[in-house]
Amino acid sequence: MAGTAELVRNHWTRGEPGREAPPELVVALYRWWVIAMVLKIAGATWDICWHFRWLRDDLAPPHMINTVGTVIVIGLVIFHTYTGIGADRATLRWMQWGLGIFLVAAPLDVINHRINGLDITAWSPSHALLYLGTGLMSVGLLRGWARNGGGDRYYYPITCFLWFTVLDNFLFLNQHQEYGVLGLAAWERGTPYAEDILLQFAADDLGRPLDWIAVKSFTLPVPDWVYPTWAVMTGLGTLLLARQLAGRRWTATTITAGYLVFRCVAWGLLAAADFPISTVPFFLLAGAVAIDLSFRLAPRIRPLAGAAIVTAVAYLALWAQQTYIAAPPVDYWSVLYTVIMFAALWWGVSYLLETERGRRLLSRGQTMTGARESTTPKP
Repeated sequence: MAGTAELVRNHWTRGEPGREAPPELVVALYRWWVIAMVLKIAGATWDICWHFRWLRDDLAPPHMINTVGTVIVIGLVIFHTYTGIGADRATLRWMQWGLGIFLVAAPLDVINHRINGLDITAWSPSHALLYLGTGLMSVGLLRGWARNGGGDRYYYPITCFLWFTVLDNFLFLNQHQEYGVLGLAAWERGTPYAEDILLQFAADDLGRPLDWIAVKSFTLPVPDWVYPTWAVMTGLGTLLLARQLAGRRWTATTITAGYLVFRCVAWGLLAAADFPISTVPFFLLAGAVAIDLSFRLAPRIRPLAGAAIVTAVAYLALWAQQTYIAAPPVDYWSVLYTVIMFAALWWGVSYLLETERGRRLLSRGQTMTGARESTTPKP
């Protein structure tokens, strides 16, 4: 820690993006990014169950944990921007735009809930801006780490964690239904998770008495096709991209296993503290395994065949989880258009990556040809 502080002090000078710096300083910066993202994810995970129990509180402990992570992020982005260390120009833009959108969205979210009431709808516009800002920061992190972290012995674990942040950011929206389905069941049993004042506030928001319809609108506000479609398109889509870019076997499975372990640990801690609990999307593990295995298919048929296999496996696993454990309501007919969209996504990802690789190879070939020509004696 003292050595890192000394390096920071010695390099606190103005520089252009991509500036050369000791590798140990660059790696230390990205490890601080990991700490910041851990705090932000921990705060957000606690926050959603907090708001299934109580009315909004700006100074609630989950918000404070998330704020500490955000403060660290602000410090890191300032350091990258001023010194130019640890981030090229494109990486820095992703980080800056992500942080900027997040900082604009935070007060807008407060204003939104001052006007509209409940802080429970994960799909609100102000929340969407928060997810967008975090997502852009994660893209910048992945880009910067890929270019600067190659010499670190923890390169692959940190890479998997950074993909985990993208996965968690997307799937956070689905947690509304995962908490909501158990929250509705608790109300039906006569032992609601939420305090009476929160449920009554939800009913008043709809202008109706506190009945099953009011509670369902509060706990499960989106159509039943949203949950599985979002899980496949964004959750498994993220894992697909991670597997493509990392290029290592079982990358999708590893990231998903880590995500589910985190969700299970959080579930246990929250349950022990008598907070509302959610279902855990175990079905994603089956989809992740299917993604990793699909890379054994021939590249030409992989997007279509892989998408069909992965989507079918994910929906079957979701049905099994809903039947034998618990899961939010699902419109299974949504599989028909989800598989088409996922195949298009897979093809698009493969095309873009192959095109980029082709450009790099062409550029490398032209460079090598030019070098050979310059060293060939003139006749």
